[in-house]
Formats: sequence, structure tokens, C-alpha cells
Amino acid sequence: MPCLRPTRNVARSAGSAMLAMLIAVSASAEPLPQGTVSVQVDNAKVIRLPEKTQTVVVGNPMIADITLQKNGVVVLTGKSFGSTNLIALDGKGAMLAESTISVQAPQASIITVQRGLDRESYSCTPNCQPSVQLGDATKYFTETSQQAEQRRTMATGNR
Repeated sequence: MPCLRPTRNVARSAGSAMLAMLIAVSASAEPLPQGTVSVQVDNAKVIRLPEKTQTVVVGNPMIADITLQKNGVVVLTGKSFGSTNLIALDGKGAMLAESTISVQAPQASIITVQRGLDRESYSCTPNCQPSVQLGDATKYFTETSQQAEQRRTMATGNR
């Protein structure tokens, strides 16, 4: 029976570690500012809603979307370039906060190649590889997306 005690301690330690991580994520979520929140396309940001928030409204979910978590924490995800707004309402419908959400292109590693009127995007980290972005030429976007999907299918074994 001595083997059960270490297993129990490991499980208890793992549970404590998970609880500590959840508390750390909740504590590190930035509060919803009254100004502008910036996020890059295809990236997420963790924000905290005001206390007593019952309803959250995103003006244009095609630009940004949210996923509700526990304890007033939401994950804001940039979907498309542009700006929209996010409104937090209490149980009576009174506005607690409103912020502008600005969704921008990634700046660090994306290189744009212009071939006449056609645009192609590449991620250079450090070698350049195709990386479809909104606004790329239709042919480039379609072919690159199809290749990426075929590669993903092969990697996961789903045929």
C-alpha cells in the first residue's frame, strides 16, 4: 500500500498546480479598457470584464469574437482586419463598459510581395514560407490554403 500515498501526493500536487495556473491566468487578464483594445488577426487576448457583467455584445463578430470563460474573463480573438466595438451590460441592461476593438495585421514576420495588382504574403521566421492573409490574390490564397489543408489532413491521418 505505500505506493498509493505517492500517487495521491502526485495527484494532489498536479491539482494544486492546475489551480495555481487558473488563478494566474485570471489575475493576468487585463481589465476591459474604456478606450481601444488592439489584437492581431488570428491571435487572441485575454481580458477581464467589469464585475456584474451579464451580457457581452460584439458589434461585428466577423472582425472580432469572444469566448466567455469563468470569473468574468473572456478570450478576444481577431478574425478580420478592421474595428468594431465590445459592450458589457449588467443584468438590467445598463452599460458597464464599451471599448473599441482594433484588429490589425501581424507586423513582425509577414512580408508582402506585390506582383502587379496581385499580392502575396510570406511569413519569414527566418526562412520565408507562404502565409495567406486577407487581401492576398485569389489564386495565391486558394492554392496556398489548399496545400495547407492537404498537409494538415496528411499529418492527422484524416483522409
